[in-house]
Parts: sequence; structure tokens; C-alpha cells
Amino acid sequence: MGSGHIKIIAENRKARHDYHIESEVEAGLVLKGTEVKSLRQGRVNLKDAYARIKDGEVFVYQMHIGPYPHASYDNHEPLRPRKLLLHKREIKRLYGKVNEKGSTLVPLKIYFKNGKAKLSLALAKGKRKYDKRDAIRRRDEQRELERTRKQYTSKY
Repeated sequence: MGSGHIKIIAENRKARHDYHIESEVEAGLVLKGTEVKSLRQGRVNLKDAYARIKDGEVFVYQMHIGPYPHASYDNHEPLRPRKLLLHKREIKRLYGKVNEKGSTLVPLKIYFKNGKAKLSLALAKGKRKYDKRDAIRRRDEQRELERTRKQYTSKY
């Protein structure tokens, strides 16, 4: 990934909790003007968003981009499916993984890179309930350790 000016607009925090992330890929987005303007105002929610491959193209669904308040007409539909721009070989690779391994395509974050809207798409596997419980238990143990360490170090 070339660096450049990156401004994160929204992240899907639930994704890392609900999925094992296998790999990430950056995709461009095909957007309407009012959508770009709404994104610049941070009016986007990735909570329920997911991506699917359809006829060799990748689309993101359930990504909510709020209507642009200053558009008098021709405002976009907040939940419309939006096409993602990826190289053919990248799409083929993702298609193979999704089909053979039962992985899902989950949007992780949306950001502007050098003025262009980009979406970070993860190839992910759903965590099972016990995985989640395990992750929560580990996190709690980690917090407990931190707490104990802080108490211990603050005494001296």
C-alpha cells in the first residue's frame, strides 16, 4: 500500500469482534456526488455492511451513507448497493477464497486516500460463540493483569 494522505471516516469495530480477519484489501468505490459529500461529513455507518461478488464484480450492501443535507433533488438512496473497484485477479482470488473456505467479505473501514474514497475489505471467517467467549475472557484477563500491575507499581 502506498502511503499518502489518509483520513479515516468510519470503522466497523464489530468486525474484529465477530470475525477472524484473514487478509485485507483496499478497494475504490463507485459513488454519486451526494454520497462523496456525505462521506466528507462523516455520514456513514458500516455496522451491518457486507460485500458479495456478483457476475465477476464486487458490491457492498447495507452500507448506510446518510443523505446529503444540501442537495435539493437527486439525493442518493442511503442503503443502495455500491460497486467496489478491484483488479480482476484480486476479485478472482477473493472469489476462490469465499467459495472454497466459507469466508465472508466484511468492510472494515472507509477512508479518503489522496482525496479518493477507499474501502478496506477483509476476507474473514465468522467466529463461533465459544471463540467470542474466549476472546472476551482473554481480554478480561489482560485487563485484570493491567489493573494488578498498576496497583503494584503505584505503591512504590
